[in-house]
Amino acid sequence: MEKRELIAYRTARFFEDGDLVNLGIGMPTMCMNYLPEGVDIWIESENGVIGLTGAPKEGEEGDPNVVDASGGMSMMRTGGCCFDSFTSFGLIRGGHVAATVLGAYEVDQEGNLANWTVPGKTVAGMGGAMDLVSGAKKVLIMMEHCDKHGNPKILKRCTLPLTAVNEVDYIITELCVLERTAEGLVLKELAPGVTVEEVVSKTAADLIIPQKIGCMV
Repeated sequence: MEKRELIAYRTARFFEDGDLVNLGIGMPTMCMNYLPEGVDIWIESENGVIGLTGAPKEGEEGDPNVVDASGGMSMMRTGGCCFDSFTSFGLIRGGHVAATVLGAYEVDQEGNLANWTVPGKTVAGMGGAMDLVSGAKKVLIMMEHCDKHGNPKILKRCTLPLTAVNEVDYIITELCVLERTAEGLVLKELAPGVTVEEVVSKTAADLIIPQKIGCMV
């Protein structure tokens, strides 16, 4: 299993029966490929749709008007629906989303999130991320542990403009699963073949290392 597939697989294991789950742009949409069997989950996208099931499979005819957060064509389950942006953000701000899954440039040990801009780049704006992280009951961050230069993306304190303060609940990377608690970031699980020492060496944040650590798969 490639690293992004592992991250998506493990993230999808957080979803519970009956959850309304928001999947953000990019890697989060991969979670639709790894939804746990026997668990009834409704996938929501902030562009105004509930009931996404993923890209059309061979032999299926998709509707180009039904897309996920990344703009990719998606099928819909029976009972799914589309609606306007006003209704979509009413659901999000009203606390009806059980979990939101987002990517990140940086996350820190206080649960702060930076995922919308980097200095020098032109962006349209923060988008719906600020609403999602404050409105969802659980905030899951999917990200590669380090950037393309090998620098840690999990820090003591974010250096980029923040999307949200103290909102992140879990961080899922190709190396581990971290949970933010009142005491700090706890190392909950390791990927197969990964050691505690490797995670610590690639993380700039302080970590709490429990005696018992689970496995991501």
